[in-house]
Amino acid sequence: MYSTLAPGTIGVKVAGPADLIVKAKTHGFRGVEFNVTEVADLVDREGADAVRAMFTRAGIIPAGFGLPTNWRQDDAAFQADLKKLPRLAAAAAALDCRRTFTWILSWSDTLPLAANRKFHVDRFSAMAKVLAGHGCSVGLEFLGPRTLYTGKAHEFIHSMEGMLEMAAEIGPNAGLLLDCWHWHCSGGTTDALRKVKKERIVYVHVNDAPKGIATEAQIDNTRCLPGETGVIDIAGFLGALQAIGYDGPVTPEPFKKELNALPSDDQRLAVVAEAMADIFRKAGLTPG
Repeated sequence: MYSTLAPGTIGVKVAGPADLIVKAKTHGFRGVEFNVTEVADLVDREGADAVRAMFTRAGIIPAGFGLPTNWRQDDAAFQADLKKLPRLAAAAAALDCRRTFTWILSWSDTLPLAANRKFHVDRFSAMAKVLAGHGCSVGLEFLGPRTLYTGKAHEFIHSMEGMLEMAAEIGPNAGLLLDCWHWHCSGGTTDALRKVKKERIVYVHVNDAPKGIATEAQIDNTRCLPGETGVIDIAGFLGALQAIGYDGPVTPEPFKKELNALPSDDQRLAVVAEAMADIFRKAGLTPG
């Protein structure tokens, strides 16, 4: 496993892939989450070898990219974006980056469970087929907090087990984006996590939860730095991933308002980098 920088999740702005690489290297991250459209454009202009060399020279791993498809919208918008996916997946694969991911709402205001499942399976089966042609996998993130789906018209998947079941229906290159926040809020356990095959974990997010709030009352986007409060068993979480052989990116996603209040990106990066180093130490791991 290796510590990976996703700048947008900690309020850090980057001016393209080169700047992203410099920020990651300066602050001790081993991987980066990148904008695949920017990278594909760069590959078109400079060639895959030159772009790959940017990462290799710095010792930075191109770890993953957000799924670049407008899959939540109407069929016309989806089909238009689906036609663009082969080029983007090919550019990522040329850098030996084969992980993409997205999140899935745990409710619907309009679609009952069966219809919503069919919608997701149909859409993701089409995308997974394209991605498979480039050796890429897609990670699906379930949203665990009960406060998100309580009172909604129709509940949808909000657990690790439920998302794994749907991923298996989508295809062999579909799995989890596993966020320890959502895992914790859904009642996930390390015992259950140790039973998951490593191939089903595509990407990992880490953070912590505020103290003094019952698990069922936690509010999404009100989080803490990884390891900050100890509410989430981060050492157990990472230890379980280590036990099953997961060796991919571990990305901080704290959604912590106080980070945005810091005077500079360098300070934000330093604070988060130290939190990441600390949780790896607590789990007895080397961050990279």
